[in-house]
Amino acid sequence: MDIIEKTKELGEMIRSSNEMARLKAAEDIQNNDETAQNLLKEYNLKRINISRDMQNGKISKEEAMKKAQNDFDELSKNEVISAYIAAKREFDAMVQKINDVLNFYITGHDSSCGHDCGSCGGCH
Repeated sequence: MDIIEKTKELGEMIRSSNEMARLKAAEDIQNNDETAQNLLKEYNLKRINISRDMQNGKISKEEAMKKAQNDFDELSKNEVISAYIAAKREFDAMVQKINDVLNFYITGHDSSCGHDCGSCGGCH
């Protein structure tokens, strides 16, 4: 058994997964939506300004985090952007689960385990 070959196989499976297909479709829609692109540009400018204001001592870290969260919440109201965010979270969750399983089989420890087997069904 060649580890590199199995890794390539895993990569191909991830690439052809439903999660990846949904992410790519959502990304394509977002990239071709003029309203979404304008909202993202505005959001990125706001983030730059918040960061600058925090670095210059005009606002605290807490205020910056609150402003950034409010701006993100506002951005997320756009259904195209919201669909992309949901697809990205779903894909990221799948990748995290893959990493957790790999970690378990490499180290014998489940990084996502709280050691209270009553909350799940036991370890892998």
